[in-house]
Amino acid sequence: MKQLKFGIVGAGSAFRFHYLGSKSSETMRFTAVYDTNFDRAGRVASKFSGGNPMEPFETLEQMLNSGIDAVLVMVPHLYHEEIVVKCAEKGKHVLCEKPMGMTVEACRNMIAACKRNKVAFMIAENHRFLPAHVYIHDMVQSGMIGEVSLVRAYEGVDELAGLMRPGFWKGDPLVAGGGSFMDMGVHKFAAIEYILNARCVSISAMMSKQMTSLPEKAEDNAIAMARFSNGAIADITTSFTQLTTPNNTMEIYGSKGTILENHDSEKPVKIFSFDERMGANVGRWFEPELEHSPYPGYYLISAHHTDEHFARCVLENREIEFTPEQSMSPIADVLAGYLSFLEKRPVEIREIEKMADENRTIEILQKLAASIPVRGVK
Repeated sequence: MKQLKFGIVGAGSAFRFHYLGSKSSETMRFTAVYDTNFDRAGRVASKFSGGNPMEPFETLEQMLNSGIDAVLVMVPHLYHEEIVVKCAEKGKHVLCEKPMGMTVEACRNMIAACKRNKVAFMIAENHRFLPAHVYIHDMVQSGMIGEVSLVRAYEGVDELAGLMRPGFWKGDPLVAGGGSFMDMGVHKFAAIEYILNARCVSISAMMSKQMTSLPEKAEDNAIAMARFSNGAIADITTSFTQLTTPNNTMEIYGSKGTILENHDSEKPVKIFSFDERMGANVGRWFEPELEHSPYPGYYLISAHHTDEHFARCVLENREIEFTPEQSMSPIADVLAGYLSFLEKRPVEIREIEKMADENRTIEILQKLAASIPVRGVK
């Protein structure tokens, strides 16, 4: 099978997961790297070359002219729009790290540029292709736990070093698009909307700097309550101050059963259902055998499935299952949460879409940092 030749934009730590997850792939290989720091690009090219040499480039233009088929974009979120558009205009297929963009308008522009230039475009949303979430989606959509009424979702990591570093992009709403809620909330909304096959319609949120205080940084912790188009409600919590390895959990409660997920476990999913299709496991907890490993294992597994899906869709001229429009939806959800916090009221997603029509969603991020209280005290 032909291999899709990738150039990477941004030689930071995120590439390690993609490289390790896909180094034995028959469908893709990384052949080029561009970073604003050419020395860093050279180090990455040397470290991750393996049996497939990577060439470092001093400019993006040079790399785009090097014969690559696609790009993997891994830079601070502010720069996604500019780079994705440039790559699309050069006829390169684009796989871009999440969040898709800082504003709905930026997302719309990227989608339009890729459609205009007839290139494939997908966001590397690692929760979408994680085997645990695919299993949960299938169970929910098959009706195995009945009608879902409540979802509880949490994600926590330790980002204190970056948040406490003045001038660093992490947590700066004008470069990163926000704090923990943008960084990880998009994971949660993408996963929940996929699992429920329903859009978020309204959000009420609370933000705080619980362990950080730099004035230019946004929240390190966030809690949101959301309602979805199928009537389900959810609470979504994100934290940049979890002083352990990263963790993800989800609870889904339905009229016929419950699904519990914890990425820290070797068996990450438990299902309890009264549906007769459970056979001998009706009315008892069942733990399916899934491809999984606690952190950092599930990052590599997810990167493998994400990258492989994108490459195969391009090579086989198939439709990508996770569309750019589905990636844009969580951006609107997160911005609605931020506006809810700023205005101390529930916000409907259609309000964000109307602001985007008026090219105004950046106003939310411009107000954000100065409005986040330290430990809830303003």
